[in-house]
Amino acid sequence: MKILFAISGASAASLGLKAFNLIDGDHEKYLVLSDSAKKVLKIEENLTFDNNDISAPPASGSAMFEAMIIAPCSMNTLAKIACGISDNLITRSAAATIKEKRKLLIAPRELPFDPIALENMLKLARLNVIIAPPAIAYYAGKKDIETLENQIIGKWFDLLGIKNDLYSRWRG
Repeated sequence: MKILFAISGASAASLGLKAFNLIDGDHEKYLVLSDSAKKVLKIEENLTFDNNDISAPPASGSAMFEAMIIAPCSMNTLAKIACGISDNLITRSAAATIKEKRKLLIAPRELPFDPIALENMLKLARLNVIIAPPAIAYYAGKKDIETLENQIIGKWFDLLGIKNDLYSRWRG
């Protein structure tokens, strides 16, 4: 699977980077960091596209990314995608993903959600965008933060069809 991973400048950018790093070598993966995410993470990454380069491969549907994940997704990025604003590589890539009817997962990172954000999420959900905030499933166990993060990331991967054994699924 060819996957485009984007990290916007919301809190939990490190969770998004961890998810990117957990995608195994069987997948072709690319990373886009917003300018705010770069500030939050202060990292260098070989597979990074410049978020200001709207002519980079992910901006086109012909690049054939099978899935895109934006985690975390700031409310600003979410609103732009919901309104069709494609002013940077992340929002333009999301627009191309929606246009091509490919999988797009957005992990909004905010609490509480205000009515405007909820309306934007509903609009995107009606376009088959997967809305998956980083919510903890307590059945995964409360051992440590890594266990909780792996459950969230594992659930994201499940929703995109990426095989993983990052968490214990509900056994009933």
